[in-house]
Amino acid sequence: MPYPQSPVPETGPEAVPAPNLDFESTTPYEDYIRASVLSQLQHPRSDDPGEMVFIVTTQVMELWFTVLVHEWETAARALREDALPVAMAALKRSVHELRSLNASWEPIAHLTPAQFNGYRSALGEASGFQSATYRRLEFLLGDKSASMLVPYRNVPRVHDELEKALHAPSLYDEVLRWLARRGHAVPAAVLERDVAERHTGDPGVEDVWQRIYAGDQDSEECRLGEALTEVAEQVWRWRNDHLVATRRAMGSKVGTGGSGGVAWLEKRAAKNVFPELWTARSRV
Repeated sequence: MPYPQSPVPETGPEAVPAPNLDFESTTPYEDYIRASVLSQLQHPRSDDPGEMVFIVTTQVMELWFTVLVHEWETAARALREDALPVAMAALKRSVHELRSLNASWEPIAHLTPAQFNGYRSALGEASGFQSATYRRLEFLLGDKSASMLVPYRNVPRVHDELEKALHAPSLYDEVLRWLARRGHAVPAAVLERDVAERHTGDPGVEDVWQRIYAGDQDSEECRLGEALTEVAEQVWRWRNDHLVATRRAMGSKVGTGGSGGVAWLEKRAAKNVFPELWTARSRV
């Protein structure tokens, strides 16, 4: 959208009409975007100027988490309704959004330990690990655990939303159910499993993807597999960028929320999203 440099109207035969600048109250832009609300959500707790950058960067990440949850819930619902084009569109959008999320690391990715220490104490026990929206994102990817609800037990609304997400099929669950409806031999044990449990690799599912990738490269199944692989790759990049940024800023010290810091992030980065999509490739 245009951001005019000057309100002075042009004159002459080739003059371009100036945008309307006279409104009865707030601008339509403010009413729609709520920019004044966003710009008042930063409350640094230290005098270090870098803390403001850290807060805004983290809030931007939270907004991208919200968008990704929306996209993957849209894709899961579309697959449930056999509306593959809608699901594919949401997945493809989410890849671009994941790239933007990953780029959000740039303002804080090169902090030295001393620079991070300038405001680290202001964080107290706050940690991105506690993000409820990120937890919903992980649940949609199939990385589920009931223990992850514990931090929200005293926040009923958030706890209820996460508990609902825990017991709902993940995006990958809906993918496998869609494949089964298309006649692929997804094991019954996978289709009937407790969806509140973390998804782990299954040889039967790997067989399905192996056959898909060995077949028609332009099939709907193959194109869906590649869209999911793009998502999985960007999720891995997110985790790896988080790991590198943390390693640069604090080395192997304990994380702000009491986690193992780098050691915890290394464990997370080693996990593949949609695991059979990766293992099946060795057999094609």
